[in-house]
Amino acid sequence: MKDSLAYKVLTAQQMSALEHDRVFEGAPVDLADGYIHLSTAEQLQETIDKHFAGQEDLWLVAVDLSAVPDAVKWEPSRGGALFPHLYRELSLDFVVAYSELNYEPDGSLRLPVTG
Repeated sequence: MKDSLAYKVLTAQQMSALEHDRVFEGAPVDLADGYIHLSTAEQLQETIDKHFAGQEDLWLVAVDLSAVPDAVKWEPSRGGALFPHLYRELSLDFVVAYSELNYEPDGSLRLPVTG
């Protein structure tokens, strides 16, 4: 079975909109591609390095994929790896945790802690 949690990197403005509106329609790349790009924990650092290098005020959102099983497709992307793609808006109801993007003292990514 695939991971039940996936992650979305949001700008501070996008995070604020998600909190306020309770839904996130997608970043420009998501809207262009027709789905919201997500990453597993293992894929997340490469996603940040590739698409968010040098950006500050980023947030990590942990999404419960089991809450939207009919809207998630695992599709090949970088290097043929399967990535979770959400074919609907991201509702705050599917979010189990979120936090500002930070790193542990050893340099590893600090994931948002759930419940």
